[in-house]
Amino acid sequence: MPTWVITVTYLLLCLALILGFFRLVRGPSLPDRVVALELIASITVGLIIVYAIHHGMPYFIDVALVLALTGFMAAVGFARYLERGGSRHE
Repeated sequence: MPTWVITVTYLLLCLALILGFFRLVRGPSLPDRVVALELIASITVGLIIVYAIHHGMPYFIDVALVLALTGFMAAVGFARYLERGGSRHE
C-alpha cells in the first residue's frame, strides 16, 4: 500500500479523534458524551488496524477486536441504564 495512503488515513483518523474529544468535553448531555466515547473507541480500533496493516503485525487485530467488543458492551450497558430510568441530563 502506498505510504501516502497510510499517512492520509492516520491524519483523518486523528482529526476524527480530536473532534470526538471535543464532543466528549462539550456534551451537552450524558448520552452525547457516551456516544462520543463510543466514537473514540471505534476510531481507536481503526487506528490499531491501520497500524497493524502498515507494520505487518496481524496480532494487533486481536487487540482491536477486544477493544471493539468492550466498547460495544459499554454502549449496551448504558442503553440498559437509560431503559431502566436513568438520568438523561446532568
